[in-house]
Amino acid sequence: MGYFGRVLTAMVTPFGADNTVDYSVAEKLAAHLVDNGSDGLVVCGTTGESPTLSWDEEFQLFQCVKAAVGDRAKVIAGTGSNSTTEAIEATRKAAALNLDGTLQVVPYYNKPTQAGLLQHFRAIADACDDFPVMLYNIPGRTGQSFSIDTLVQLSEIDNIVAIKEASGNLDFASHLRSVTPSAFAIYSGDDSLTLPLLAVGGCGVVSVASHLVGNQLQQMIRAFESGDVQAATASHLKLFPLFKALFLETNPIPVKAALALKGWQVGSLRSPLLPASDAVKSELQAVLNSLA
Repeated sequence: MGYFGRVLTAMVTPFGADNTVDYSVAEKLAAHLVDNGSDGLVVCGTTGESPTLSWDEEFQLFQCVKAAVGDRAKVIAGTGSNSTTEAIEATRKAAALNLDGTLQVVPYYNKPTQAGLLQHFRAIADACDDFPVMLYNIPGRTGQSFSIDTLVQLSEIDNIVAIKEASGNLDFASHLRSVTPSAFAIYSGDDSLTLPLLAVGGCGVVSVASHLVGNQLQQMIRAFESGDVQAATASHLKLFPLFKALFLETNPIPVKAALALKGWQVGSLRSPLLPASDAVKSELQAVLNSLA
């Protein structure tokens, strides 16, 4: 099992009718997720619409989610930024809230060099040297990727303990696993690649689908760990249509629609994201029906 557990949910941010954060629903959703397969919750990541949240909203979310789950699950704060100074300030503030770690995304838009990435993440880790850091590699969103050499150097820093690997490149993940310490946890950032990543040395997933099938994801990973690869494969194939349906449009559009179909009042999305189309809702409903 990885540093933060096996199944971490990249949690959506619920909004009310006036598009303000609904902290009450966030608390209920957090508790539900932990009751249904989540070992940890990543709060205010991309799935949580962090680009359109204020820092005040984010810190209030961190506190209300931690209060809702207590010590039953890890709470990991999305405090990354494309400004090193801003990331340090936000991470220090999160660390003071008795949370369990931070997710730090590759700086987006300004596309730093590998030397710049190394400096950025070292500075954050050094500023919060007793606060566990999970790196986040998602070049499709950020426009830049870690190199293997950069990750090797970062993995040697004591409080950089994990990576959410969402490049979609299993060769990259295989290479990374072969050259980093075994204690450095590699999490899939794509639900559909969780099982393949386990096969090359991953430990779990930072999941969107776990909003809906957290227990099933736990069962799949545990089956693989116990050597029952056939059962793990069967679980993966059963869930695969949901994994794909949740990315028919930009995340988190489909997962918010799916949660609404399951009766969760998570609200709409903040502009420039728009609600799911009728076609996507219809496909999501069909997939959810097939899993019922």
